[in-house]
Amino acid sequence: MNGLDQWEKLVQKQLKTENIDAILRKENLEDIEVRPYYHNNSESPTLPKVEESTHLVARYQDGLEDQAFAFLLEENVEGLQEKVIFINNADLAEHILTEESNRYFSLVDVFSDDQTATIHEHLAGELLSKTFERPICVDVSLHQNAGASIVQQLAIALAKSKELIEKWGPEILDKLLFRLAIGSNYFFEMAKIRAFKYIFNQLSKEFEKDLIPYIFTETSFRNKAKNDEENNLIRSTLELASAMIGGADAVFSHDYKIEDHTKLSEEIAFKQQIVLAYESIINVFEDAAAGSYFVEDITQQLAAKSWQLFLEIEEKGGYLELLKSCEIQKMIAEHAMKEQLWVEEGRIKLIGINLYPKLEKKKYADELYNVNEIKAVRLAEMFE
Repeated sequence: MNGLDQWEKLVQKQLKTENIDAILRKENLEDIEVRPYYHNNSESPTLPKVEESTHLVARYQDGLEDQAFAFLLEENVEGLQEKVIFINNADLAEHILTEESNRYFSLVDVFSDDQTATIHEHLAGELLSKTFERPICVDVSLHQNAGASIVQQLAIALAKSKELIEKWGPEILDKLLFRLAIGSNYFFEMAKIRAFKYIFNQLSKEFEKDLIPYIFTETSFRNKAKNDEENNLIRSTLELASAMIGGADAVFSHDYKIEDHTKLSEEIAFKQQIVLAYESIINVFEDAAAGSYFVEDITQQLAAKSWQLFLEIEEKGGYLELLKSCEIQKMIAEHAMKEQLWVEEGRIKLIGINLYPKLEKKKYADELYNVNEIKAVRLAEMFE
């Protein structure tokens, strides 16, 4: 009897069952098979980040110039030198004057995520004319905050990319930035970033390229609560860690306060990133999760499922066509309502919301979601 057999016998004895899988396996909303233990796994090839180390992005404030190398701008700021600038405003993106010493990236989505189902060609043209390193943003952060599954998010990111290829040709792939929101499922979110690298690389090979996606990540609003700021801070710190370990090129932390933002709360939100990066240096590794049997296995399953869903979207006419018919909206809303039900039932635990203390439900899921609209909904809204 080898060591693994001996270990299994010991666990069977302690759990008083021969079927340890039935007890130790846990259901998840992604329909990913999570085994109770891992002892062998085929490792995926390491796909590096585009950036040498993950950029820690701060919302611009006076006085942060010496502490932050990368800024998110929503209005024009003059005098910045040797910075990485992420533009988060369509008007600013069109009219900003770029400085030669700075690097510029767009976070402005050129898609209309409603039933008009269009690409804003004028805006995209203006962005492409700028000296931005990545002028076109494929934003799926809204989809995560609306309750889309990880598989849906990644498939939609690819489907949006395919729409851009059809409009501007495969050369557009070199100019894309992907904006993802990171949720609270710690290891799954690491795997999400890693899986997207694989499937985007696969898509690029279909057009005779071999590209790694530029991934900008931000903390989610989905799991945050109005009256639970301290837990919001903990949740967003774990999300930042997932992003850095997963291999994001840039991370940004939204204010952990849902309302009544202050200069101090914005500064604390940024310094979460500083503490994580400087105390653990997890932002410098190419792929810190590589070799973890658990994360590798989830990565491969997410990649396979996302690619399959992408193909199904393409077979039905593509992202914009399914947006016009509300199939995308319905798909996301159905998953979001299932997730909301798990929160209501306590199967997903949110400390201070449905656990310690357990708040009274004030709204029903069908009041929060609309199968004809992609809109951000916080899980805690049901109890607020």
